[in-house]
Amino acid sequence: MSAAESPLVEGDGTASGPVRPSGLLDVLRVASVVLDPEGRIVLWSPQAEELFGYSAEEALGRYAARIMVDERYLDLVVKLFSDVMRTGQSWAGAFPIRRKDGGTRMVEFRNTRLTDERGAVYALGLAVDQSTVRRLERDVALSTRIVAQSPIGLAVLDTGLRYVSVNPALEQINGMPADDHLGRTVREALPRLNADAIEAAARRVLDTGKPVVDRSMIGRTPADPEEDHAWSVSLYRLENALGSVLGVAVSVVDITEQHRAAVEAETARRRLAVVADASVRIGTTLDLERTARELADVAVPELADVAAVDLLDSVVRGYRSTLAPAEPAMIRALALRGVGSDDALRAADPPGRVARYGPDRLVTECVRTGLPVMLPHVKDEHLTRIARSAQAAELLGRAGVHSYLAVPLTARGEVLGALDLKRTGNPRPFDEDDLLLARELAARAAVQIDNARWYQSARDAALTLQRSLLPSHPPVTGGLEVASRYQPAGSTSEVGGDWFDVIPLSGGRTVLVVGDVMGSGIPAAATMGRLRTATNTLASLGLDPAVLLKHLDRIVGELEDAIATCVYAVHDPRERQCLIANAGHLPPVRVRAGGTPELLDLPTGVPLGVGGVKFSTTVVGIEPGDRLVLYTDGLVETRRHPLDERLDRLLTLLHGPDRSLEDVCDLLLRALHEPDNFDDVALLIARATAPGGAERAGGPTV
Repeated sequence: MSAAESPLVEGDGTASGPVRPSGLLDVLRVASVVLDPEGRIVLWSPQAEELFGYSAEEALGRYAARIMVDERYLDLVVKLFSDVMRTGQSWAGAFPIRRKDGGTRMVEFRNTRLTDERGAVYALGLAVDQSTVRRLERDVALSTRIVAQSPIGLAVLDTGLRYVSVNPALEQINGMPADDHLGRTVREALPRLNADAIEAAARRVLDTGKPVVDRSMIGRTPADPEEDHAWSVSLYRLENALGSVLGVAVSVVDITEQHRAAVEAETARRRLAVVADASVRIGTTLDLERTARELADVAVPELADVAAVDLLDSVVRGYRSTLAPAEPAMIRALALRGVGSDDALRAADPPGRVARYGPDRLVTECVRTGLPVMLPHVKDEHLTRIARSAQAAELLGRAGVHSYLAVPLTARGEVLGALDLKRTGNPRPFDEDDLLLARELAARAAVQIDNARWYQSARDAALTLQRSLLPSHPPVTGGLEVASRYQPAGSTSEVGGDWFDVIPLSGGRTVLVVGDVMGSGIPAAATMGRLRTATNTLASLGLDPAVLLKHLDRIVGELEDAIATCVYAVHDPRERQCLIANAGHLPPVRVRAGGTPELLDLPTGVPLGVGGVKFSTTVVGIEPGDRLVLYTDGLVETRRHPLDERLDRLLTLLHGPDRSLEDVCDLLLRALHEPDNFDDVALLIARATAPGGAERAGGPTV
């Protein structure tokens, strides 16, 4: 073990004043004896008294050989003493001594001649118990061998935290010879380590004596300046036998492999957690934009600081798209999420915008080839290939984009678009683990996005069909002012079969119809179209409402798996009344001019298609200014509230100040229809107007 030899010094290298006795000498208990030329004892140390058992009073003036040497070795010792005194050459050896108590002990001796200023000579004898010497020799040999051959890096720092000793293992770990360590602090020798943490811990160990064990540390040394390594560092305070602090012992174990395995395990755990989170959060609805937002939300901040979900515009419009090598890509931005950088967000296309990306752009390459594009370290010249425009590239540069990853969104063999990822605040570049996670997220999300876009296409077709089947009526017909609304179901459900109709009849009469076909999608819309056609045809015959519902019941019964509810009313302005029949539908509301809204008490009847039950017609009085409100269950029914509570809410809203019928329609939809409702809404409101010169014919009314 290499070491720097120096006297006891303070931490700043200056002398500390009077030197205290060495702890090692105290452990050896070296006995000192001085003899005159005749061999008489003239000086006798306390350690000699301890070793031989004689006090100074008993030893001084006596012949040393008589009290110190076993009789068997007396002649030999006398001869050796004479040789030392005659020649001045020192002698060293071991032989048994005789103690005062009669026991013997093997003692190591060192003898040398001394001369004073007058030229007189004396003999100095130093004696140590041989068992003590042998024990220390074994300890030193063992320590030296362990330190020199240990695979653990070992060092000793003085109280100024400067290296005074470094073993070969630490030379290898640090990548520099021991001599380059000695006299330098950790900060000076290894500037790429976190010296503040190491020195703070060493100071605490010096001050408290409490060791620091297995403190993890990550950094780089000259042994491998390009890669981070991990070490387990332990610090112990060193003291001598008297308790004086000598410095700090440092042990360093390279745990890089374990650290990397732990990092890989944590990365895998994080990847699984993100994938599990994605399984729960992505695809909660069949709404295309919401599914894209869910993907972006999962990716930030776990995977990237900025995430954009982009689809080929042709894919969104329902066409299959393939790009030629020199063909640009028309990209529709669906979702954007970011943290920590406004510039990076401003550089991206806002959701809903369709933008042209040239054939040299990286996102274009990604969607054209169906392969990911990864730039672990983004350079300035890369920014123009990432951004759509020069201005966007400048914003990305200001945002500090240093790593980029684009992963294709592929479902059922078709490239739909790309998941575009950037890192600004996260200092780590994208690596293969990040690519694996991004591809996993993209694969899962692409299927959900594909499902959403096909559902959206089918839903749009059904909605187009249904809207084409709904009537367009004048605001005033016969003796009624009319307003209506149709509201499709929330994005999580398909288009339903709700409908309404306003049918003029002879004599100024008007038919008001609201119905609801059970089911959803194109089949429900088609059934609704057939019922509306049948209702128009039968209404032209002037049938009583109950009779008309009977015919409709037969027609629905002939359709496969079809059931519908319906309320059918015929308003006669001359009679100032409505004839109403109900087939399993919610009751209409009558609002008397200046009066309180009321649910009409009508026989409910059974839905159309059930069969076997007669329908009945009720006469309801309708004076000029009165309103009649017909609606489907999607307006009032929810999963969280009782129906009676919702109907009371409807009446309360209708009891407000007088408004136009259009405003009332908007109010009811705004207050009652919930965005996540699973049913569509048909709403029809009619207000009776006074016919010119009409006389009331009379008749039973409600």
